[in-house]
Amino acid sequence: MENMGDIFNNSKILITGGAGFIGSNLAIKLVDLGARVEIFDSLVPEQGGNLHNLDGINEKIKFTKADIRDEKKITQSVKDKDFLFNLAAYTSHEGSMEDPFTDFDINCRGNLILLEACRKNNPNIKIIYTGTRGQYGRIIYTPVDEKHPINPVDANGISKMASEMYHFLFHNAYGLKVTSLRLTNTYGPRHLMMHGKLGFVNWFIRLAMDGKKIKVFDGSQIRDLNFIDDVVKALLIIAVNEKTNGEIFNLGSGKPISILDLTKLIIKIVGNGNYEQISYPRERKKIEIGDYIANISKIKNLVGWRPETSLKEGLKKTIEFYRLNKKNYW
Repeated sequence: MENMGDIFNNSKILITGGAGFIGSNLAIKLVDLGARVEIFDSLVPEQGGNLHNLDGINEKIKFTKADIRDEKKITQSVKDKDFLFNLAAYTSHEGSMEDPFTDFDINCRGNLILLEACRKNNPNIKIIYTGTRGQYGRIIYTPVDEKHPINPVDANGISKMASEMYHFLFHNAYGLKVTSLRLTNTYGPRHLMMHGKLGFVNWFIRLAMDGKKIKVFDGSQIRDLNFIDDVVKALLIIAVNEKTNGEIFNLGSGKPISILDLTKLIIKIVGNGNYEQISYPRERKKIEIGDYIANISKIKNLVGWRPETSLKEGLKKTIEFYRLNKKNYW
């Protein structure tokens, strides 16, 4: 990335949720660019926090084990930072329906505590919030642009939308520099592999690697996927571009695929496993969004980001990582 080393070298970075999947990959890249990185994470295993994600950079970062609802600690952490990548969240769609109060408390109250800490102690910090395609809910048209109606179908979509709106409230009312990146299905190394509630792609990879049967609900649904390296590039590009302040961006690949075809591709690349198409469980069907294809024209046109990793290449890199590091993720 042109000039990224000049921009981030010696810059002070806070990554909430930094021991998780996306946050750790981002941290590794930022350390490589010379940034001074603090990771703030509660290390809840079921939500993806894993210290093995930080192997290789442990001694080059500051680590704060805490929840964003810890007002004292988050206040201390935001004080001197140039950039805040806000990835701390409750992210399970299924889990949010089973325990909506925890989902609300982390995603809404927790982010309000974080935003107030920034407003009072570091109003010049640049905040990059990570939203989700789940905020759109059941899809009315594709490709989905940033003006698509918002109608979440689960508690997580509602809390993530509310959290994003709080961020822009603080932008509009107090002048905080805020950008939101609405992510689609992200896959790659360092993802949680103990269950499939935080992302089905890596879970399917684990099942195939274990030689187990992948249960595919219908399979005709279209999904838009991004490899983690492309997501990290998007986060960095929007962080350093002042034109992104107050803006919302979708991510996507431009090359969507059905879940059934994706399953077949995973099995082919792994060289193991099989699948079975089954009917949707009633409770899962209620929160199914339909086909999702992202319109990524806005981020392409405004800051020049575009995905560079093909699905086949990304899956190969992901599978290779887990073959080498299986003991730390199974």
